[in-house]
Amino acid sequence: MLRSVNEAKTETIFEDYVKNYADAVALGTTNHDYLYERQTSENDKIKKSLIGASKKDGTGKGRPDFIIQSRKNFDFVIAVECKADIKFHESKTGDRYADYAVDGVKLYSSFLSKNYDVLSIAVSGENTNELEVSYFLQLKGEQTATPIFADKLLPLDDLYGGYIKSPEKFRQDYQTLLVFSKSLNEKLHKNKIAEDERAFLIGCILIALENDNFAKTYAAYTNSKQLADYLVKTVRNAFENDRIGEKKLEVLDARFGLIRTNTTLSKNLAVLKEIIADIKDNIQDFIRTHKYYDVLGQLYIEFLRYANADKGLGIVLTPPHITEFMAEVAEVNKDSIVYDNCTGTGGFLVSAMSLMIKDAKGDQDKIKSIKSQQLIGVEYSDKIFPLACVNMFIHQDGKTNIFHGSCFDQEIIKEVEAKNPNVGLLNPPYKSDKKSDTDEYEFILANLECLTQGGKCVAIVPMQEALATTGKVYEFKKKILQKHTLEAVFSMPDELFFNSKVGVVSCIMIFTAKRPHPADKEVYFGYYKDDGFVKRKNKGRIDLFGKFEGSAEQDYKDGIKYQWITNYRNHKNAAGLSVLQKVTADDEWCAEAYMETDYSDLTVDDFAKVIKDYTLFSLSIGNDDEK
Repeated sequence: MLRSVNEAKTETIFEDYVKNYADAVALGTTNHDYLYERQTSENDKIKKSLIGASKKDGTGKGRPDFIIQSRKNFDFVIAVECKADIKFHESKTGDRYADYAVDGVKLYSSFLSKNYDVLSIAVSGENTNELEVSYFLQLKGEQTATPIFADKLLPLDDLYGGYIKSPEKFRQDYQTLLVFSKSLNEKLHKNKIAEDERAFLIGCILIALENDNFAKTYAAYTNSKQLADYLVKTVRNAFENDRIGEKKLEVLDARFGLIRTNTTLSKNLAVLKEIIADIKDNIQDFIRTHKYYDVLGQLYIEFLRYANADKGLGIVLTPPHITEFMAEVAEVNKDSIVYDNCTGTGGFLVSAMSLMIKDAKGDQDKIKSIKSQQLIGVEYSDKIFPLACVNMFIHQDGKTNIFHGSCFDQEIIKEVEAKNPNVGLLNPPYKSDKKSDTDEYEFILANLECLTQGGKCVAIVPMQEALATTGKVYEFKKKILQKHTLEAVFSMPDELFFNSKVGVVSCIMIFTAKRPHPADKEVYFGYYKDDGFVKRKNKGRIDLFGKFEGSAEQDYKDGIKYQWITNYRNHKNAAGLSVLQKVTADDEWCAEAYMETDYSDLTVDDFAKVIKDYTLFSLSIGNDDEK
């Protein structure tokens, strides 16, 4: 089928556009970061990928109107199909490849995606005023192409940036990271590097690799002890140059000593070099692409999944999608001053930083202020504190106000209060059965007392804290309501901490600081038990289908997180999801106690499942009813 003269107009419009951003392969110029070709490609891999992608009979070679490649990433291609008449932009059936632009370009994408991440563009119209444009992203190995971007021609850098930062690409990269972290964990275990030292070692290597001299010269070292010393010296100098303070350097020095004295790292040159190279190839790029994701915290969780080192400390690391959700619920913005008095690895501060920098919209002075003045943390553990420092440094922040000590220390409290924090985010250490353990509410109260009046505190704690109506915990509930307002409580998924191998059922509480709880206050209770995550072998609990974040096509409004946040902000009373209720300390603070069940969605299958589950449960424990 010969292309019409009118279709040539559409192709000319697109070529005039693409010339602003890409070089024609035939010209051999290097003015731009992109290359484009018409109809066919000189790239053998692309040629082979398109075999069988003929729009006519599915046997010949596919010939997209344009093929665009990025010089920055040769694993990414753009395929373009043009049609003159906007009536032939997309068919209802999606399989009229020769006649419709969307149908045709998605066919090409299905073949190219066997070897590439593919952005496909369908363009229809004979002039720029009536042009119809559709974009689809199909990642390597995926079966479907997902709509992305607006209905207009965008600069290629915007398209590339959108692809790199898309939820789909993040999920793909994250899955790759999880696979790598498992193999890295096995390698570190084999080489006798302790579980609680692994994340710190990786963090130090990542900091060292940001030093150009280290990145270029580490491979030339022929002595393992000298390389280990060089690694430590590079990291220490980075902290010292950032004026982190002598007290913090002393604590870090103690941890640096583990790298210098570890038998494997100081005596086995091949292993140390291999670890550095692996991290450079598999983690550094992820961190550069997904800047404000708490990679180090996730690796720490992964490394401790098969160890019991942290259970005695009560440390339960919050999953990143929950730290992000909590920061959004707290309405963190560029002017927030965020305080986490149980900092851990720094996950809440990283999530808060991400929102704050996004809200700063490129204002570099504001971003500098955010990183150096508006993030405050306190961490007690000698082992975790250095990891928090390293983690924040990786996110280009060596001067964050992270204090080493107790959040109940009066000197630290004075320093924190002087900074006027107005947002509190925390996951306090979960107490054991020992009566001497500090209660979770004590950490919440310590956080609230440091916030300015009207500030928001968002904490995730065991559900038992919400249910207590007698005893010590009940007294803390009364104490909190005397000074502060309970705004909301969310019942969270039962297996939220599955990746940390902790079986705590949790809830998220939201308070307004230094405003006594009004007697007529209606508190929002959310039944947020389903976050869309699923369990997968060797990967833990993951958002495999993107249900929590939602899709770019729907502007993320189809995501569970969006529903949770908007329902809370608007204080909606929704059957099966939320309820408004006046409460005191004498009441249970959870949705389950007050929520009405929506029976309209129940089916026979739901009933059968409950009966089956109960039967299996009864058999597993032995049913005494018949005795």
